[in-house]
Amino acid sequence: MAATPLNSFQEIQSEWLDLLAQCPVNTFYLMPQWQEVWWESFSDGREMAGFYVQRPEGVAAIASLSRQGDDLSFVGSTETFDYNDFMIRPGSEADFFSALMDWLSQGDWKEFELPSLIEGSPTLEYLPDLAREQGYSVEIAEEDVTPGLELPVTWDEYLSSLSKKNRHELRRKLRRLEAVEGWRWYCVSEPDEVIPRLGDFLSLMRQSDPEKDAYMTPEREVFFRRMAERTAELDMLRLFFLEMDGKDVATALCFDYNGTRFLYNSGYNPEYAYYSVGLLLNALCLREAIEQKKAYFDFLRGPEPYKYHLGGLNRTIYRMVVSKPSSADHS
Repeated sequence: MAATPLNSFQEIQSEWLDLLAQCPVNTFYLMPQWQEVWWESFSDGREMAGFYVQRPEGVAAIASLSRQGDDLSFVGSTETFDYNDFMIRPGSEADFFSALMDWLSQGDWKEFELPSLIEGSPTLEYLPDLAREQGYSVEIAEEDVTPGLELPVTWDEYLSSLSKKNRHELRRKLRRLEAVEGWRWYCVSEPDEVIPRLGDFLSLMRQSDPEKDAYMTPEREVFFRRMAERTAELDMLRLFFLEMDGKDVATALCFDYNGTRFLYNSGYNPEYAYYSVGLLLNALCLREAIEQKKAYFDFLRGPEPYKYHLGGLNRTIYRMVVSKPSSADHS
């Protein structure tokens, strides 16, 4: 299978989306629209270095890659992608990784970094042995966890699935909130509704956690706003707010994609921490996902305690680094 250079995110966009829908690693991070927004925001000093593999029946695999100096990596970064991978039609794995080995053997590179690979990824299964057979060194390490849960049919079933302590705590906190007069929660999703509210989201996110405040640099805020606008246009973005005393006190930004609701980021006003407004808005987002017959709720990267209080179970993501032996190794 010959490799054709991938020079833009639009040249094979429809084939890319068709292929992604067939992949076991199908997430919105691998959509060409998401990757293009990332590239517009963070590509300084990088060049596109990916390729795709064409078969008579269509595109069989895509490697969306970038080069920076002597180093290769996926398009994206661990700060803005919770999952990353090659896109390979099931049944084409052996052919693709053979083509990847040929492509690497012809390239001038030193290190190939492959972060954010979900457990069970074909890349973890196929690539290490093939790369070592070619004389490359391969290191694999646990990078993080992405807690989540398969959603039952009803909210009552969900509550029953929680530990006794977590079920009791969630019910108690919901009762306390429901006793407050005039509270409500709501969602905006249309682009012309979402864009004016992003400042409110960012303000609550920054208030809730010094680490989130530090994370949202001016450069990342530009990416975030572009990404929110693009995903709203694609009808994926759901921006939730919880309101008390006539003002928004918690927020959650979710993506609905491929039968899963992804909780991308959230925030709350610490003055309302007594009411557990951040946790409860996340729980309400989860309840709505059950009502809408979603199959899975993904809390995404990080082991924050609230994810486990709401029933999240860990999945592990891995980082693989493939390196060429240095010239000293041959002496």
